[in-house]
Amino acid sequence: MKESTKRELEELIGQIKCPKDFVCYRSGLQELCKAEDIGMKSYLKCLEENPRECVFSQGYAESHYCTCPLRCHIAKKEGK
Repeated sequence: MKESTKRELEELIGQIKCPKDFVCYRSGLQELCKAEDIGMKSYLKCLEENPRECVFSQGYAESHYCTCPLRCHIAKKEGK
């Protein structure tokens, strides 16, 4: 992970609460929830089997969307 990305993620961590204790960041971006960048600025399409279990998942129509700022940043900046 680039140093600039690390600083950006740490700044975001200081702004949000995570019930999973930021496992995505602490694992070096290895343990990520399943999500897909669909071109929306602040959302990803949630691909988790049980999206309702996540506090950052919002349902709309037939889909669920990830609203976690940290996860969105990782997808958009790191392509993961």
